[in-house]
Amino acid sequence: MKQRELGRTGIVVSEMCLGTMTFSTQTSEAESFAQMELALDRGVQFWDCAEMYPVNPLSRETQGDAERVLGNWFEKSGRRNEVVLATKHSGKGYKNVRDGAAISAATIPEAIEGSLKRLKTDVIDLYQFHWPNRGSYMFRQNWDYDPSHQDKSDTIANMEECLGALHKEVDRGTIRAFGLSNESAWGTGQWLAAAERVGGPRVASVQNEYSLLCRMYDTDLAELSVNEDVGLLAFSPLGAGLLSGKYQGGKVPDGSRRSLVPEMGGRITPRVFDAVEAYLEVARKHGLDPVHMALAWTLTRPFMGSSIFGATTVAQLEHALEAADIVLSDEVLSELNAVHKQHPMPY
Repeated sequence: MKQRELGRTGIVVSEMCLGTMTFSTQTSEAESFAQMELALDRGVQFWDCAEMYPVNPLSRETQGDAERVLGNWFEKSGRRNEVVLATKHSGKGYKNVRDGAAISAATIPEAIEGSLKRLKTDVIDLYQFHWPNRGSYMFRQNWDYDPSHQDKSDTIANMEECLGALHKEVDRGTIRAFGLSNESAWGTGQWLAAAERVGGPRVASVQNEYSLLCRMYDTDLAELSVNEDVGLLAFSPLGAGLLSGKYQGGKVPDGSRRSLVPEMGGRITPRVFDAVEAYLEVARKHGLDPVHMALAWTLTRPFMGSSIFGATTVAQLEHALEAADIVLSDEVLSELNAVHKQHPMPY
C-alpha cells in the first residue's frame, strides 16, 4: 500500500483510508473488528470516523457508536499505535449532537473529550470539522447554493477563535493535526490565512465527496490542494455504491445503502444510471472490475491525499483493497474523461 504525507504535518498515511460510517448499524461490531484487522494486515493504517456516525440511519440513540466500536477494538487488540486515526466534530444544525450548536472554542474541548472517551485513546491524529458553520454547497446543495447571507467578519473571527482552541488541544497532546470537510476553496484559503495570522494548526486536508460521478473538486480546490499541500480525502469514491453497477436495472440489494436510504442523499436522478452505464462500459471494454477502476482512478489524481472507502462486509472490503494494485492506462483515463464530458455532474 502506497503512503503519502498528510499535508505538511509529517504524518504519513496510506493512500486508501478505511471509512467506518456503517460500524455498529449496517456492520456489526464483530464484522467491524474483522474489517479493522484485515485493513491493517493489508497496509491500510489510515481510518476515518466521526462523532455523528453511524449513518443509515442517523439517530440520537446511535450517535457515537462507530467511535465506540473503534475504541472497543483498540482496547481488545492493543494495536492503536499502528493506526493514523481521524474523526470529526459535528457542527451547526445537527440536532443529535450538542443540540445543533455551531463549532466554536466552547464546543471543541467538549467534543474532543467525548471522542477520546469513546475511542479509548489519548490522542486523535487528524481532527476534522465536519462542515462549515456558514453552510456548504456539498451534498447536492450546489444546485441552489447562495452565500450572500454570510457575514465575512463573523466567519473570520470564528476561524481565529477555533484555531486558538485547537492550538491548546495540540499543546495538550489530544490532537496532532487539523482538517476540514465539506469545505470550499474560499473557506480553505481563509483557514490557511488565519493560521498564518494567529497560529494554530495549519489545515492538512479537506474531506469532500469525489468520484467519477462528482468532480467538483477538479477546479478551484484542486489548484489550492496542489499549491498549498492540502490533500483531498475523497469520500464516496464509488458514488455511494452506484459505480459498482449493483443498482443498475432497478436492482436494490437487501441490506444495501439504497435499501435504507432510497434517494441516496439526492444521488438518484434521471441521469445517473446512464452515466454509470457509460463508466461500466469502459470497465467492460478494458476487462476491469468497475469497483477497482473507480477507486484506482481517484488514486491517480494529483491532489489526492487518501481515498476513503467503506464496506458493509469483510468480503466487500477485501474486494475493494485489490484496487491498490491496479494501474490504469492512458487510454482508460482518456475514456473516463470523455464519459465525464458526456455526463457531467449527473447528480
